[in-house]
Amino acid sequence: MSVKFKRIFKKIISWAGLFFFLLAAGMLYWQLRNYSLTDIIGALRSIPFINLVYASIACLIGYIALSFYDYLALRYVGKKVTWWKWMLAGILGFAISNNAGHAVVSGGAIRYRLYTRWRIRAGEILKMLVFSGFTYFLGCASIMILGYFLVPHSVFEDSVGAKLGINSLFVFSSAAIGAYLAITLFFRRKFIKIGEAKFQVPNTEVAFLQMLLGMADSMLAGLVLYFCLIQFVQIPFGTYIGLFVIAQTAGVFSQVPGGIGVFESIFLLALPDEVSRASIFGALLAFRIIYYVIPLIGAGGMFFIYERWLRNRMKRWLEEAKQHLPHFSDIRRKK
Repeated sequence: MSVKFKRIFKKIISWAGLFFFLLAAGMLYWQLRNYSLTDIIGALRSIPFINLVYASIACLIGYIALSFYDYLALRYVGKKVTWWKWMLAGILGFAISNNAGHAVVSGGAIRYRLYTRWRIRAGEILKMLVFSGFTYFLGCASIMILGYFLVPHSVFEDSVGAKLGINSLFVFSSAAIGAYLAITLFFRRKFIKIGEAKFQVPNTEVAFLQMLLGMADSMLAGLVLYFCLIQFVQIPFGTYIGLFVIAQTAGVFSQVPGGIGVFESIFLLALPDEVSRASIFGALLAFRIIYYVIPLIGAGGMFFIYERWLRNRMKRWLEEAKQHLPHFSDIRRKK
């Protein structure tokens, strides 16, 4: 592959997110063109309070599950830290990367800041990020395959583009999981060198743990939207969760931060025409607030409290050290 081709390929990848966002924005406009902002706000306010409570509980459990990505990654590099530390790093990292996109850069930056303080080297943090990325990818791919069989194919019959996209994602996800499992089976305990870093191939048992964790994460995220949506449309949970994971996976692969626009477009396209699009969008907006905005604010607050606590602790150490300095000076004079 020539240098020129690599540059062109990188530019295509970098602009792909913007392309899919604009495409999704156009589809959203077309779906919602007959509704006003008042209709959408009215739908948002009509969601029962108890449903919002259930959605919030599912969100909390979901982010706790997300923190186990860091636990598995720490096991992979052979490091241990106190449970609250990997939980803080995991929740904060995902709260940021879910909103900003590009998880390796956005979530990786905050993990680097935290883990280096906890005496984990930069090379090990890089391996953790790559491992967690594979865990997330495996979860998306696994649940994409599950969703493919749970959602009736007639749902996307009217859209050739959507049908082609779903079939392509299914083939790609199946091939990716098959290849990963084959590598863990035939090359276990071997090393793969990427640049200057050497990555050990995990065993098949760890690969299955990665898949199960990724699927649990998606299921819990799906429950958040389900509690918001069930007020407006009656849909079998199996069909719903299949549709959710297809929309979520498409959002991830689109490279749009949070899958915004892409995720909503698939839902608006797939649900029955007789259901008010304003109601669906109101439920999707509630999901965005509960699953993306509130965790970002909460995790940011946790990080601020931790930073303040650490700063006060360091000040206390310095003050104690200054108090002991005269004592040490007297001892040295006597000697």
